[in-house]
Amino acid sequence: MTRPLLVLAAGDGARPAESREPATAEATDDALLDAYSRAVVRAAELVGPAVVAVETGGRARSGRREERGGGGSGFVFTPDGFVLTNSHVVHGARRVGVTLADGRRLDAQVVGDDPDTDIAALRIAGSDLPVAPLGDSGRLRVGQLVIAIGNPYGFQSSVTAGVVSALGRTWRSSTGRRIEDVIQTDAALNPGNSGGPLVNSRGEVVGVNTAVILPAQGLCFAVGVNTAQVVASALLKDGRIRRAFIGVSGQQITLSAASARRHGIVSGTGVLVQSVEPESPAQRGELVSGDIIVALGEEPVSGVDDLHRLLLADRIGLAVTLTVLRRGERRRITVIPEER
Repeated sequence: MTRPLLVLAAGDGARPAESREPATAEATDDALLDAYSRAVVRAAELVGPAVVAVETGGRARSGRREERGGGGSGFVFTPDGFVLTNSHVVHGARRVGVTLADGRRLDAQVVGDDPDTDIAALRIAGSDLPVAPLGDSGRLRVGQLVIAIGNPYGFQSSVTAGVVSALGRTWRSSTGRRIEDVIQTDAALNPGNSGGPLVNSRGEVVGVNTAVILPAQGLCFAVGVNTAQVVASALLKDGRIRRAFIGVSGQQITLSAASARRHGIVSGTGVLVQSVEPESPAQRGELVSGDIIVALGEEPVSGVDDLHRLLLADRIGLAVTLTVLRRGERRRITVIPEER
């Protein structure tokens, strides 16, 4: 007996029943792809016009020679012409200019830059400047779609897309200070992307692209826009970031288990003071080499990064208590931090 070639279902006419599921899956894939494409296109259309190419003149070197200029990316974030970019793009540059997405070339003034967070603010004079809306990097989620826009290798307004690979990363700036809450993404970044925006699917800037690990692929980092906004506000107000200074150099040290238990130090670590600068707040407070700092005020200090984090501008000129271990004994020392 000959088997039927088609299995008919009511109302299907002569369409094979087994062909329905693949057709549905294909339609779903197409819909998802279209949604992804629309999100990237929308973000690029909203933010792309505000992205600029940053070009720098030669940086001063010893003697009379100059290094060759460089470049990167940035984006306009206020209607009156302030631009965010990376500190390492413009730091030390004698001349800075930008090229807008519409082709206009304008001179730029460095309002201020902060190598400790790799953020810089520029000012340009222009009219009808498009502005990139700022989002909230604190609302990002791992796996979320993000889009990077910039000028890699001089190819202006290049768009790449990826996902948030991780949140809460830490990154060492060129000064050695740790940048907190860095965003890791696999959106492709290349030299020239530095300073450009990292954008969510709503077309809001959530980060400032800053670094890529070479030769690895897909390991790229951006400073969260929440951090960038705080730094930019201070730069626009004062031209610099004010940080407190006590005048010690040190390194993290692991305490003996007995000492940690005796003094109730949960982390089991502290900062060993290796040297104290002359005429510094630390010297005036009688801090000495060999002391181990375990707390600043009521906050525990488990390493040098904790000291950096706690020595903020609001502590400048105000007495603060350091808890130290000296020859195994706990002491409290008062210092008055100065502006660095």
